[in-house]
Amino acid sequence: MDLQVPEQEASFRDEVRTFLEENLTDEIREAGKMVTSVFSPVKEAMDWQRILNDKGWAAPHWPKEFGGTGWSVTQRAIFAEELVRAETPPLIPMGLHMCGPCLIGCGTEEQQKEYLPKILNGDDLWCQGYSEPGSGSDLASLKTFAEKDGDDYIINGTKIWTTYAHHANKMFALVRTRKDGKPQQGITFLLLDMDLPGISIEPIVGLDEVPEQCQVFFDNVRVPQKNRVGEENDGWTVAKYLLTFERGGQEYAPSLHVQLEKIKVMASRQQTVFGSLQDDPVWQYKLAQLEADVLALEFTEMRIKSALSAGKDPGALSSMTKILGTELLQAITELRIETLGAQATIWQPQALVPGDEQPIIGPECALTAMPYYLNSRACSIYGGSNEVQRGIIAKAVLGL
Repeated sequence: MDLQVPEQEASFRDEVRTFLEENLTDEIREAGKMVTSVFSPVKEAMDWQRILNDKGWAAPHWPKEFGGTGWSVTQRAIFAEELVRAETPPLIPMGLHMCGPCLIGCGTEEQQKEYLPKILNGDDLWCQGYSEPGSGSDLASLKTFAEKDGDDYIINGTKIWTTYAHHANKMFALVRTRKDGKPQQGITFLLLDMDLPGISIEPIVGLDEVPEQCQVFFDNVRVPQKNRVGEENDGWTVAKYLLTFERGGQEYAPSLHVQLEKIKVMASRQQTVFGSLQDDPVWQYKLAQLEADVLALEFTEMRIKSALSAGKDPGALSSMTKILGTELLQAITELRIETLGAQATIWQPQALVPGDEQPIIGPECALTAMPYYLNSRACSIYGGSNEVQRGIIAKAVLGL
């Protein structure tokens, strides 16, 4: 694996930095600094996506013929790193990173022409209708049923933990279209509008007081059969294809490195009876342990990039990085709380709303600490729980 950065890629990094300096508005920068999860405030995230799309940079991972950039794997990694360092709000992933790639791989030409341009430009905001009460990690047990009626399906049931359903105008969903046989063999993948008669949405307020998740109810909702992706009863195949984009391809190390650097600055400003917290040997040990683990994760992500550059499948490494990345994020947010101490316990959620101009109590660096800590408790569950990922590794690598 070659770790040297070619001259042309160093030049590319400068190009990205110049673009960010010239195009990030004050509002978008503020929203990026206020992020407390993998999801950004909707307005600013979509504004930023449109700026990137005007440049042709909204979906670097897409094939060039569908609106991608044609960048190398290394260029895409550089771009991702610079976005993190500039504290840009993360783009909302359900369209760009999940539905879009799925339609490119499994959709009809008509569906691609209809949906992909709107995904790129942010005209459509998608949510994911997978999990149900009692059907989360055991997704094949889902019960929301779609019955054929003429040219339509009639859907009844419910979905839960549907991120940003109250903002979205589109959903990609898994529904059951057959009740006999193996559970995986009776599932169909559908695209639908969120304003259809019979759809109702109930936001779920999290521990951080943010209504990020929702429960969605379907009461005789009609969806045209032409909105089916793949064959009827073969939606499990489409769903597995989509999940490779949800679980794999993420880079955790750049963001984790930045967070650790910020924690060092926080510690240098914290005074204890023994002097600066940064000089406390117990705190130093915890930091060093995390830095070593993040470095190991970074090299694993480099191995994935190297494999992709050579046209190889990284296999179970994607599951490994999902486990390590999410558990390290949880540990780092915990160290941040420990570093800030009582300053992190000041609860002021209104100050996290971009443009609200609410006065901040205490240091600004403490504002997002507790909400981010609370939200990150879920990251080892969503996207395929870490227990599921360990099962994938056990089967694919150990042959168990």
